[in-house]
Amino acid sequence: MQPQPPKTTNVPTPARHHAGKTLATLAFALALPHTTAALAQQATPQPQQDTPYQAAHKGGTLRLVASTSGGTLDPQINYSGKYINLFAVVYDGLTTFKKVQGPEGNSVVPDLAENLPTPQDGGLTYIFTLRQGIRFSNGQPVTTADVSASLRRIFKVGSPTAGSFYSAIVGADLCLKTPATCTLKGGVEENPAQRTITIHLVRPDTEFLQKLAFTHAVIVPANTPEHDVGNTPIPSTGPYRLTKYDPNTALSLDRNPFFKEWSAIAQPQGYPDTIEYSFGIPDEAAVTAVENGQYDFMADVIPMDRLGELGNRYTAQTHVRPHAAMYFLPMNVNIPPFNNLKARQAVNYAVSRKAMVIFYGGPGIARPLCGMVPSSLPAATNFCFYTKGASPTAPALQWQAPDLAKARQLVQESGTAGQKVTLITANTSVDMAMGGWVRDMLQNIGYQASIRPISNTLSMTYVQNTANKVQISLTTWSADYPSPSNFLDDLLGCENFHPNSDSSINIPGFCNKQVQNLMDKAKTDTTLTPTQTEDLWRQADRLVMAQSPIAPLIERDTVVLTSARLGNFFYTTVNQLFFSQVWVR
Repeated sequence: MQPQPPKTTNVPTPARHHAGKTLATLAFALALPHTTAALAQQATPQPQQDTPYQAAHKGGTLRLVASTSGGTLDPQINYSGKYINLFAVVYDGLTTFKKVQGPEGNSVVPDLAENLPTPQDGGLTYIFTLRQGIRFSNGQPVTTADVSASLRRIFKVGSPTAGSFYSAIVGADLCLKTPATCTLKGGVEENPAQRTITIHLVRPDTEFLQKLAFTHAVIVPANTPEHDVGNTPIPSTGPYRLTKYDPNTALSLDRNPFFKEWSAIAQPQGYPDTIEYSFGIPDEAAVTAVENGQYDFMADVIPMDRLGELGNRYTAQTHVRPHAAMYFLPMNVNIPPFNNLKARQAVNYAVSRKAMVIFYGGPGIARPLCGMVPSSLPAATNFCFYTKGASPTAPALQWQAPDLAKARQLVQESGTAGQKVTLITANTSVDMAMGGWVRDMLQNIGYQASIRPISNTLSMTYVQNTANKVQISLTTWSADYPSPSNFLDDLLGCENFHPNSDSSINIPGFCNKQVQNLMDKAKTDTTLTPTQTEDLWRQADRLVMAQSPIAPLIERDTVVLTSARLGNFFYTTVNQLFFSQVWVR
């Protein structure tokens, strides 16, 4: 399918302001020699101030493009950033993240609930009051029964975060064991007359309101099938509804006829009349299509070889924004060769994080990462075990260079030299470039290494399923909400390892009781100060890296390319480009 040019209008392009850094301020010279030095001299624009809704900009079609679709339309199952960010303008939970730009976007606000409840019973009880008058996109009123059923459905459909996010609810333990008979008895109580939903926990959870704000806890009709709906849209409450979906070609959204704005900071009314997603356009072609105005936004990572061009010619259309995200190499600790600690440590020593920075686009948008917590989060990693001249007993402050000699020595000592290793990676330009380097590195330290690219849509679920016997993979991860638990507990918590499941986000199959106890205390102990909580996360980070189930590579910013006609660039720290708030007229 070839991209088609958009229809032209006589509406002038609105003035745009850009928050944060632009490519004009980035030092791409290390990775992109042809980028002009003049760009680095341009000043950083001032952050944009959010403005009240401007009806004059309402209308038009927002055109999005990606190389592949994002998988299932089931919001309680899908765990792809591509669709989670889209679902933010389609579905709502009891709570949500504030729809504003800047750090305030990390704040939790009430959404379908009238207010944020104060936890009772020492943090074990939350009582929510449901807003009146809200309807689903099929006209059906939202009731307390829908809320109760949606919370049960998280477990019945095997949501990827059922264990890590919602296991503290009373009755969740039984639901995790036998999802089909899940009742959450004693955990969720509804009072239709008072419009209240009471949630009881077995232990305090200092992040519970944030977890309820995540997409997997959105409220859907009580009669929604208790299985993955696949390509069939579920009625929704937000300003847009999903209408047509062919995962091979396109996805369409139009306005929800029953939506009436109840909170501008929770779910503001949208500007575009329709949102159209086109699939099957490779990333290189997508860059050109967005530059030319055939599409307004591309979802894929921009190939490194196009960044210099954007920095030279399309600075007004290119936006660099902070986002807690990382590239990493998860290693399966349960099968050879990486069931051996020394083999895993060898990979950590051998990888050139500088090379990974360059493959992503340069030091202006990526930085080496030695541990599990990106620098934009509390308790960010402040040590480096695996760099030249360092070790777990004598860490460095930051990564300096790979130590191939040490890596080869560890491979020999592990007894795994000469074994066959297959690296799984997504088939995007950036992932393939990184993956090719990692394959060569594995060969260099003593393995018979090969690379197996998989469709970007399927790669994440494929590497999670133990039935596929993946030894090592290259993948990326970003925060669901701003907490180190998103990287430590989500990716390495014992409760997130589910053999033979596509929803096993603990890809290495790692489970360490000492690490888990530290993480559980950080999540549940309401008596701790923020500093004490951060110290627990840092301890867990050090213990994890001593065991090396993962080789962190880089933390990365988000580079967003938009069309020249797109105005009111609106970026939130959680959902990134917030599609309902941009102008396309």
